[in-house]
Amino acid sequence: MRDTYLTDLKKYFPNGGTIVSELEESSARDFVNIAELLAGKHTDHVVKLRGWIYRTRSSGRLVFPVIRDSSGQIQCTVFKGSVSEEDFTAAKKALVESSVVISGKAVADKRAPGGFEIQVESFTVVHFAEVFPITKDQSIEFLADKRHLWLRSAKMTAVLKLRSTVFGAIHEYFRDEGFYEYQSPIFQAVQCEGGSTLFNVDYFKQKGIFLAQTWQLYAEPAIFSLENIYTISPSFRAEKSKTSRHLTEYWHAEMEMAWSSFEDIIRHGEALIKHVIGKVLDVNGKELETLGRDATKLEASLNKPFIRMTYDDAIALLREKSGIDVTWGKDLRTVEEDELVKNFDRFVIVTHYPKSVKAFYMKEDPDNPEVVFGTDFLAPEGYGEIIGGSQREEKLEEIERKLVEMGEKVEEYSFYLDTRRYGSVPHGGFGMGVERLISWLCGLDNIKDAIPFPRTLTRYYP
Repeated sequence: MRDTYLTDLKKYFPNGGTIVSELEESSARDFVNIAELLAGKHTDHVVKLRGWIYRTRSSGRLVFPVIRDSSGQIQCTVFKGSVSEEDFTAAKKALVESSVVISGKAVADKRAPGGFEIQVESFTVVHFAEVFPITKDQSIEFLADKRHLWLRSAKMTAVLKLRSTVFGAIHEYFRDEGFYEYQSPIFQAVQCEGGSTLFNVDYFKQKGIFLAQTWQLYAEPAIFSLENIYTISPSFRAEKSKTSRHLTEYWHAEMEMAWSSFEDIIRHGEALIKHVIGKVLDVNGKELETLGRDATKLEASLNKPFIRMTYDDAIALLREKSGIDVTWGKDLRTVEEDELVKNFDRFVIVTHYPKSVKAFYMKEDPDNPEVVFGTDFLAPEGYGEIIGGSQREEKLEEIERKLVEMGEKVEEYSFYLDTRRYGSVPHGGFGMGVERLISWLCGLDNIKDAIPFPRTLTRYYP
């Protein structure tokens, strides 16, 4: 296809050959990536490589730049007599993060990091970088200020690669299960998770418009068309929290199912997380190693059934094992969730929460109307709630009653209540915080490193 494109360009622009010659040259370059070199695929062959200087040092007639690209890092050796004087001067002058194009012989060398190096024959600097501001032992706040540059670090590169795998695995799971991808509006006129955490928007001077906390109220109408749907979309929570688990903008993987039971929702939640774990272990072994993450911590949740318990079981276990006495009807706080998961090496699924601590749309348990068919999935090692889900209340009168109890204006939910007026069916769904899952998979100290540009109570730039 590329050759056909070049032929067409020559045909229609026979005398304006600049773009044609550049494309032909690019096609002939045949660049390799560093991962191929470190796998020994081009040993003892002359190769062409492009990337950035990760670190460099020189000694007299030798320069030792380490070059990185998106696939890895490799040491290069530039001998004064083996390249032109211009190239040697450029190699000696080029600072960290200068972009370069080199060619040379790939050789095995046990002394080199990764066991291979490039004996350089030509060294071209595409751009001479200024002195790079990030060095060792920088403060967390400084790295946050330089986030646009910190993304180049080995740590962040590893996290971002793993993040890409996670997003792909979520799409793969739901599509393989017959779900349709569906999008809901970011500007919303009704609240779902509580007014205290809403971001109000100046929407052409119209009041009562918010950034989406969740897709749910706009997703439920679509199940009467598509039945099984999912999305991965940004969500916004105006929580005044400075913890290592909270972002004001995060990515939300959500699903909604028609004709589903509470058990269906729980089953899909566990299967989704296990599918993501399996993909990460298959694809991102190198990244887990870079991050110092013990893969056996992930394998425990992959290879064993998740622990299941009711809210009542959870508070009894907390009382017995940790001496924490939770008053029945109170939600589990971070400290209590952390103590609970210390007893297990895998995810814990807590179900049947008191209705007083859950949202208006959750269905009450007919055997015990004081609790609802709601569930939270708690990650091991104290990473908190990853999934929150429920079976939805399908009866119109029950939804209206709960809205009134909340002090909400029922008429503002008219479009949502129509879903209960015309062919309501049992249904349910869940939402998964993607960055929280990534944080656990990577073993991160702070959720801020699970997203390229974190947004928090105090951080909105860069």
